[in-house]
Amino acid sequence: MNDCNFIYVLRLIRPEALHDMTAEEEAIVDEHFEYLKHALAEDRLGLAGRCLDGEFGIVLLRAESEDDARRFMENDPAVKKGVMKAEMYPFRVALVEKK
Repeated sequence: MNDCNFIYVLRLIRPEALHDMTAEEEAIVDEHFEYLKHALAEDRLGLAGRCLDGEFGIVLLRAESEDDARRFMENDPAVKKGVMKAEMYPFRVALVEKK
């Protein structure tokens, strides 16, 4: 796979959902998490997580192209089903912690 990296930033459409999520929103967020776990297993995901205050989350994605990354982002269940909005940015990793 070509080493193109993209970050997409996720924000809840309904910010109060962070503390008052409906059952439907919760189910969609669970789908979102499974979607990202699948991408991790396929070695497409560099990392994913959210700020502790819930302001936003990020996904670092490896993709063949910007179109491929955009398709992945738009098919994220949380984005596709309207729980979160997302913005994508090309990203170059400059430093990585070695373990």
